[in-house]
Amino acid sequence: MTPPPVLALAPRPDEQLTALERLEVLCDPGSIQLLRTAVRSTGMGDRAVPGDGVLTASARVDGRPIFCFAQDPSFIGGSLGAAHADSIVQVMRAAGRARVPLIGFIQSAGARLQEGTAALGGYGRIFREHVALSGVVPQISIICGACAGGGSYAPALTDFIVMTQSAAMFLTGPAIVKEVTGEDVDAAGLGGPKVHERNGVIHMVAPTEVDAALAARDILDHLPQHAQAPVQRWPAVDATGRAPDSVLPPTDRQVYDVRDVAKALVDGGRILEIQPRFAKNVVCAMARLDGRAIGIVANQPRYLGGVLDAASAQKASRFIRTCNMFGLPLLVLVDTPGFLPGVRQEEAGVIRHGAKLVYAFAEAQVPRITVMLRKAYGGAFIAMNSKDLGADLVLAWPGAQLGVMGPKQAVGITQRRAIAASDDPIATRDTLADEYARDHLDVSSAAAGGFVDEVIPPHETRARLIAAYAGFEGHARTHRPTGNVPL
Repeated sequence: MTPPPVLALAPRPDEQLTALERLEVLCDPGSIQLLRTAVRSTGMGDRAVPGDGVLTASARVDGRPIFCFAQDPSFIGGSLGAAHADSIVQVMRAAGRARVPLIGFIQSAGARLQEGTAALGGYGRIFREHVALSGVVPQISIICGACAGGGSYAPALTDFIVMTQSAAMFLTGPAIVKEVTGEDVDAAGLGGPKVHERNGVIHMVAPTEVDAALAARDILDHLPQHAQAPVQRWPAVDATGRAPDSVLPPTDRQVYDVRDVAKALVDGGRILEIQPRFAKNVVCAMARLDGRAIGIVANQPRYLGGVLDAASAQKASRFIRTCNMFGLPLLVLVDTPGFLPGVRQEEAGVIRHGAKLVYAFAEAQVPRITVMLRKAYGGAFIAMNSKDLGADLVLAWPGAQLGVMGPKQAVGITQRRAIAASDDPIATRDTLADEYARDHLDVSSAAAGGFVDEVIPPHETRARLIAAYAGFEGHARTHRPTGNVPL
């Protein structure tokens, strides 16, 4: 990827880029062809400006054709009127007809009060077009400033949202919130990036608009032009992360960062993590393996021991669905003690969200390879792309444990009387747990039963993955998913 020259456009701390500068940062130099610049709102009189507060264009990113738009906050706060909406709808339809990605810079005060229901109708048309494009071409939103009302709903319908540090996004602004609920909160506290990083609304945060544009280019670099286009390929690059054999700690009671495992396997040791601060007990990322774009879903032992819960299942299922939409093969790295039990999780709908995870994997038609790193128990063993759920290949590292539940929990149920009657219950439980793990959880038993295709040493994993994905080259999907529904 060759980014465009951006240093001359870098904003001062107190100044945002203009709508045109935003497009120039995103797109290849000299490639922007503006559209509908003469359009003006009929209801604004002398205040009307060309484009009605939005610039739309065809352009190129790394030589790839795209359509794009940028709202202009200098005109009535980037508010959306009928003509403004029509320009966005037209460029969205053009992206659909041309089957090329759509990228939008969003900064809008919401529906234009001066135009009333005509402005609201404009948002309805935009929403409908986002849904029509969903699962057809990649859609990326870049949030550059305050976005309210429909200005927040529209990006939520796209595949990826990048937000700048100074931006905010909310359905109703701080003034209305205070009037209606009595809560006194500023824009950042109501809908700033820290809020939306934690709740999963956005996918990345960038320091500046320049960084946000480059992040959007990076995301696009891993995606095809449209859902039926081939997966992106580049020249292969050797992995440069730590050796896989050195990542796992010596005992299963110690944690590690699963991102180090991923980096040890992929080209250049580089992953592009999606939603890194939401549901941190699962990692979702895009990367390249032997030059091929892939999606990675991995349990993260650094947080909650890698346990699955409602939020992590929701995060993973949406990412799996996105990869399936755009033909990215999936690599699943498994190390989880199971689903998190308890009243709070049941109240949070862990059954419903866990079912989404199962559904997403079972529905996915892209090549799916699972690597069992250390453990997988209970429903999480099934849900994390098990063989019976349709995984194309399941590999495991030596020492992995697979079964209904962890050894201590299992003997705590099956051997509770023997443990209670012993002089040293803790030592007895540990001994019985070791015996149970050896007899019932050892990966060799799973391999003998066909639940694991092969047990391999960690240092062979990258070569095995490359060979397997090459074998799936030309893997046909029998139908296109219906759309990338917000979860």
